Amino acid sequence: MTRTHKTVFILLGIVALVLGLTVNKVLNGKGQGDPTALLDAGIVLLPQSRKLPELSLTNQDGQTVAVDQLKGKWSLLFFGYTFCPDICPTTLAQLRQLKGQLPEDARGQLQMVLVSVDPHRDTPQQLKQYLGYFDAEFQGLTGPEERLQKLANGVSIPYIPADTSKENYTVDHSGNLVLIGPDGTQRGFIRAPFNNEKLAAQLPGVFKREG
Repeated sequence: MTRTHKTVFILLGIVALVLGLTVNKVLNGKGQGDPTALLDAGIVLLPQSRKLPELSLTNQDGQTVAVDQLKGKWSLLFFGYTFCPDICPTTLAQLRQLKGQLPEDARGQLQMVLVSVDPHRDTPQQLKQYLGYFDAEFQGLTGPEERLQKLANGVSIPYIPADTSKENYTVDHSGNLVLIGPDGTQRGFIRAPFNNEKLAAQLPGVFKREG
């Protein structure tokens, strides 16, 4: 097993432990609605909201965005990159489909955000062009590697920075989504693989209960 594989294994173990402990607390908690239905849809709500790291990134329009400015709407954060060969385009297509399946009022409360794990290639212009293939309203964030890593670690979705010296390199990252509330705090996760029908049925209730 290579060093990179060992690191991936350790990081995935940490994520699994965090999610496992959270699932246990949710199942034994109160006021979360039907925890069984939520978990069946892949939605894991944190027992307590979590503040995001204080840092600024750049969006697809080249504008500076403070992470704690993700307010006013619910946000689904996906950590991926535009040169991803498989999971990223599949996930973005699923998010576009999910958006269309949500009731109109719930759809208006939600925004999709791709946070790049490949700042070396993901310029604001590249993000905007790529996201436009899926939905012009999807947002993208990029910035210095250390800031992206700080955000990813802060929401328990760590990734391994790529060796950019290699041609056509790929980046090891999670397929899970981060659920951010309208107050700008992390409320939970949505675990991959996704079932859009179940998510479309459960998310509107989450927005009403947790908003």
